[in-house]
Amino acid sequence: MEFKIPASLKLEHEELHRELVKATKAGGKTAEAAKRVAELLHPHFVKEEEFALPPLGVLSAIADGNITPGMKEVVPLTEKLKTELPQMLEEHKAIVGALKKLAAAARKEKKTRFLELAEKLMLHAKTEEEFFYPTSVLIGEFLRGKS
Repeated sequence: MEFKIPASLKLEHEELHRELVKATKAGGKTAEAAKRVAELLHPHFVKEEEFALPPLGVLSAIADGNITPGMKEVVPLTEKLKTELPQMLEEHKAIVGALKKLAAAARKEKKTRFLELAEKLMLHAKTEEEFFYPTSVLIGEFLRGKS
């Protein structure tokens, strides 16, 4: 069974990526800082899209009571997330540190658009830590308990 990342999350990742690409072309210290963020963020987004976010694609079906045997195939993804979670949280720390530098550079160079981008990305990371990752793990735990 294929598990799809909820469209809203996929679109948000794509939008953040597009904006970050623009920031890397903004010139000055803002571009330098944005390039560092991109170096850290890209491999992290790849991991998220591989195993952290796809389990969320079954959340609505579970909430509606539409649980199918094939959904149990999501458990290995959630197990990988549990294993990788400490590393992913460390990556978030590094990414947020780089985002703070991006925010400072954008503020100094009066590139408000990229200051806002840095703030959005920091909020996105917090949302993942507080909601998306734990929800994915709980989905796996819930489905593992189903016969």
